[in-house]
Formats: sequence, structure tokens, C-alpha cells
Amino acid sequence: MTDANARTVANVILVSAGVAAAYLVITTPPLRRVALRVVRLWLGATVPVYLANQAREAWVESGRPA
Repeated sequence: MTDANARTVANVILVSAGVAAAYLVITTPPLRRVALRVVRLWLGATVPVYLANQAREAWVESGRPA
């Protein structure tokens, strides 16, 4: 088996596992609720931190003293 074939097989397995997991989460209401809570928590934590870091970097690049 060549490197390219091994990567293709691995990608197909990962995609099929992801699709199966997504189907299970979507069709099971308790898992769907947990998934939505996790997404809300992740977005609520990462987006403000990203924006704060961008603002800090812009401030530093503007050359003004803090």
C-alpha cells in the first residue's frame, strides 16, 4: 500500500466515523442538547478572547504607549 492510498483510506474512515457520530448526536435529543450547550460554551469563551487579542495586537501595532 502506498502512502497516498493509506492517507485516502484513513480519511475515508475518519469521515465515516464523523458522519456516524453527527447522525447519532442529531437523532438523540439528550446528546443534541449537550452538543448545543458545548457549542454555546465554546463560542462564548473563544470569540471574546479572540476579539480581545485582536484589539490588543492592533493597539501594540499602532505604536501608542499603553
